[in-house]
Amino acid sequence: MNARVAALVLLAPFVAVGCDRRRNVDEPFADRIAEAVPEIEKATGLKFKRPPRLEMRSRDQVRDYLLKKFDEDMPAEQLRGEELAYKLFGLIPDTLDLRRFLVDLLTEQILGYYDPATKVLYIVRDAPEDLAGITVSHELVHALQDQYANLDSIQKARNNGDRQAAAQAVLEGQATWIQMKLALGGADLATRIPGGWEQVRQQIRESQGSMPRFATAPMAIQESLIFPYLSGAEFVRRFSTRGDSRSPLNAMPSSTEQILSEEAFFGDPPDEPTDIRLPGRPKAGEYEETVGEFGTRLFLYQHHRDIGAASGAAQGWDGDRYRVVDAGRGRGRALIWATVWDTPVDAAQFVDVLGLAIGTRYRTSAPSVTPSGARTYAGAKRTVVVTPLEIAGRNVVVYVDVPTGASAALIDPAWISVGR
Repeated sequence: MNARVAALVLLAPFVAVGCDRRRNVDEPFADRIAEAVPEIEKATGLKFKRPPRLEMRSRDQVRDYLLKKFDEDMPAEQLRGEELAYKLFGLIPDTLDLRRFLVDLLTEQILGYYDPATKVLYIVRDAPEDLAGITVSHELVHALQDQYANLDSIQKARNNGDRQAAAQAVLEGQATWIQMKLALGGADLATRIPGGWEQVRQQIRESQGSMPRFATAPMAIQESLIFPYLSGAEFVRRFSTRGDSRSPLNAMPSSTEQILSEEAFFGDPPDEPTDIRLPGRPKAGEYEETVGEFGTRLFLYQHHRDIGAASGAAQGWDGDRYRVVDAGRGRGRALIWATVWDTPVDAAQFVDVLGLAIGTRYRTSAPSVTPSGARTYAGAKRTVVVTPLEIAGRNVVVYVDVPTGASAALIDPAWISVGR
């Protein structure tokens, strides 16, 4: 989900200082750019190859751009598949029109954006001076990033949403980290704000009154919006404190696990995600993607509101793949989700917390368990089968969620492929 503009709006009020002054519509923010450019270069260790450009736009012009960009980044077929998956995972209500909601959310309080296609930073003419100044700082970092990495290609990557989310976290995290350091006079956030990033998160929660669409967003959407900024900024902070001579742009993490876990990225060797492939190819109308550790944590927490249990059960994640399929005979949609885990203990912990989440979500009784360890849950007109397996020496858990009466034997586990 491309939520960059929306989440910047969430963060801007927290670091803004001063009064709500308005700039003259023709003033080009030249002084802010001149001040910020050397500070950004110093903070990143990168030099601008060409002067950044900034242009003013009306709020309607910015909204039109965002709508066009949204449709480019989220083609209708992909968005339909993502909406079905979110609903089958129980992350959004069945009645939610995801496209309409996201468009309203992403254009709720537009301040500005950097466009990799035109290489121009656009700012809304009537934006409050202080918030627009913060936006300029943040988007200037993106302009610099675009001179050393192809932002357009990163944003349009397909088929592995977890890898894309990790890359987005580096881009947004670096911009947020630098933006907030500049706003705090170069001080470390942890030394200026008691509670650090958790305090920022709480401030966002408390400022929902000024963002009505965000305030009504399902928890999973809210957390997905915030993740690249706060978790990404923490990743960049860790990167900078380790004295690594590389730029984060040249050392992109390959999973949200590597964003969340210092050991997963900086370990020797790093913990690279395992490639897991479901049998066959998705048919017309089916949708396939990757959840990732962050998404797994969200799913477990959505249905079992224990953040410690959800985070702990997701930490052993090492790869996954899901597919939305037709359950057959007009019964609706079904979900197949295969996950691979670091150790047997990790897989068992996931199965246990997953069972609690299923039980709460579908109000099921204790599952029936086969001698092989497969667990079947039935309730709320759904049947879920959770099957622990060993494939190619790896610990795999297959989750199948179907409408009541439909067969859960949608794939042959023997044809699931697991490997680096």
